[in-house]
Amino acid sequence: MTRSAHRTLRMAGAGAAALLALSACSSSDDASSASGSSASADASEKLSGTVTVFAAASLKESFTTLGKDFEKAHPGTKVTFSFGGSDSLAAGITGGAPTDVFAAASPKTMAIVTDAGDAAGTPATFVRNQLEIATLPGNPDKISSLEDLTRRDLKVVLCDKTVPCGAAAQKALDAGKLKLTPVSYEQDVKSALTKVELKEADAAVVYKTDVKAAGDKVEGVEFPESADAVNEYPIALLKNAPNAAAAKEFIAYVQSAEGQKVLTAAGFLNP
Repeated sequence: MTRSAHRTLRMAGAGAAALLALSACSSSDDASSASGSSASADASEKLSGTVTVFAAASLKESFTTLGKDFEKAHPGTKVTFSFGGSDSLAAGITGGAPTDVFAAASPKTMAIVTDAGDAAGTPATFVRNQLEIATLPGNPDKISSLEDLTRRDLKVVLCDKTVPCGAAAQKALDAGKLKLTPVSYEQDVKSALTKVELKEADAAVVYKTDVKAAGDKVEGVEFPESADAVNEYPIALLKNAPNAAAAKEFIAYVQSAEGQKVLTAAGFLNP
């Protein structure tokens, strides 16, 4: 082969190498561009906006904590709550209140929403709760049983029978074959507890979680009939949820190991 032919081959080889290098750069740029597009898409799918939650009054302390934790885990989101009697909250939802999530204190009150066709999917039980007697600090009236609440010298407060804590209290009284006429019926469990905290009542039948949340403002007395009146708490995404994506994630967080840890620390029982 002549020297000129060798030179031609070397030049052709160099040209091919340059083309390969250029092709590699182009592929790298394309991959980088695709990766950037993917990252941009992921960023656009991040949760944002407000999640509106209607929740039973007894969930106030634990759900407030869960809401703050959720916001930290998902910057750009905000969780707002309406706490109250589950029956009133359910009425608000069926009446058209814009809500993403409903967490009720009983399947019966959740049924108000599901029967109206306002829930998306099947509600799931996420915790259970048991009743306890809340007395004045130090238990000056020496209350030791549910039967003691029938004493005429005591001012006792119950939740209204339409509210889950009131329905559960009545179930416990029926289990003990006891009759009790309270000085008042309250619209939610926090209102019943407040009567004792303000010393406007000697005792109230509330949830263990509420007694625990009140700290040294009240003293709790357990009673065996409460085992016959344990409430299951269902949670559901609502059909017309304004922020369904974030709402689904909030529900998942409530049901997660981290969420359950917060709830059991508050005194709730595992589902």
